[in-house]
Amino acid sequence: MNKIIQKRVNGLKGEITIPSDKSISHRSIMFSSLAKGRSVIHNFSNGADCRSTKKLFEQLGIEITQTGEKSYEVFSNGHFNTPISDLDCGNSGTTMRLCLGILASQNFDSVLFGDESLSKRPMKRVITPLELMGAKIESNEYKAPLHIYGRELHGIEYNSPIASAQVKSCILLAGLNATGKTTVIEPYTSRNHTELMLKYMGANITWDNNSVSIEKSSLEPKVINIAGDISSAAYFIVGALIVPNSEIIIKNVGLNPTRTGILDVVQRMGGNLEILSQEEISGELVGDIKISYSELKGCTISGEDIPRLIDELPVIALLATQAEGQTIVSNAEDLRKKESDRITTIVNGLKSLGAEIEEKEDGFIINGKTELLGDKTLEVFHDHRLAMTYYTAGLICKKDIMINGFEWINISFPEFEELFNNL
Repeated sequence: MNKIIQKRVNGLKGEITIPSDKSISHRSIMFSSLAKGRSVIHNFSNGADCRSTKKLFEQLGIEITQTGEKSYEVFSNGHFNTPISDLDCGNSGTTMRLCLGILASQNFDSVLFGDESLSKRPMKRVITPLELMGAKIESNEYKAPLHIYGRELHGIEYNSPIASAQVKSCILLAGLNATGKTTVIEPYTSRNHTELMLKYMGANITWDNNSVSIEKSSLEPKVINIAGDISSAAYFIVGALIVPNSEIIIKNVGLNPTRTGILDVVQRMGGNLEILSQEEISGELVGDIKISYSELKGCTISGEDIPRLIDELPVIALLATQAEGQTIVSNAEDLRKKESDRITTIVNGLKSLGAEIEEKEDGFIINGKTELLGDKTLEVFHDHRLAMTYYTAGLICKKDIMINGFEWINISFPEFEELFNNL
């Protein structure tokens, strides 16, 4: 689907409630399916990725009943049925990588597969530690489809070469049903939704700095209220910062410190951003944010910043085009292994609009402030975050832009355009 985006001349104003956090939504279904009894989930994400997770666990015999627009009850006896067909992960890397950890220790064999895009994404980062735990997994050169031969696993201490919540979560979920203790040590702390929810549901899990350990545990069914997704809020944060005469309030945003790197970057750039309120809900910090148009300055983003804003880097690149001076993003080579090579694609896309941006092996360098000219058709390469970034860019481009493949936003954020139209 092609989408034409026009410059927003009157600013963005008003209040929105951001949709459900995708990462937490995935885990709410997975962990409730592992618990024995009835769990209740409120504010579940409507994105296609999270629906893939829900459908997969229904294939494993879990009863999931919708009780409201975004509310579900999950009934589980703590065990899965042997799947009668291969398990479809759609476009969701989170579904595939985390379920690999869950399925590796089951008493049955299974196959995980995905769409064309997911089938190109690397799985060696999760297969390798699982094999160290005793798992048997056959793959297509470490890509899907993944043939899993369920067997008993044993705990390990794993020094992860990258800070990745998906890698960490996969290993911890395997450790949940393994003998002995399983420990994951990261170079930096990645997002910790898995740790918080497992703790909330009674797992024997502990963490300290960059290390987290788990022992074999049974999970308790719980009521899980899901916060708004800060990765989804990022486009509205950036939009309000770069569209003149804007002032908005975003409600119910997840403020987990392992996810708020974009807020730190905005403050580093001199952006007008205020946290109005915050509270803890189902183990997660949630609050409201006020943002308004700002004169920005460039900054450096690297090291321990990266795991806390990896998904937001494409739209942060757009933000940097409107900041005076130079912005340097380093240590972000993992962007090349997303739905698209997000370093090359975002550099080429923004450059075509008139940005002064240079590709690096592990990131990019942006010199601002530059006027974005527009009058281009942009490809999104099956990547929802590129589609949403280009939409946000179109709000300040001198001339209209066209986005080819705009429908890919439905992977994570089907309400995206409606919320922008409401401002």
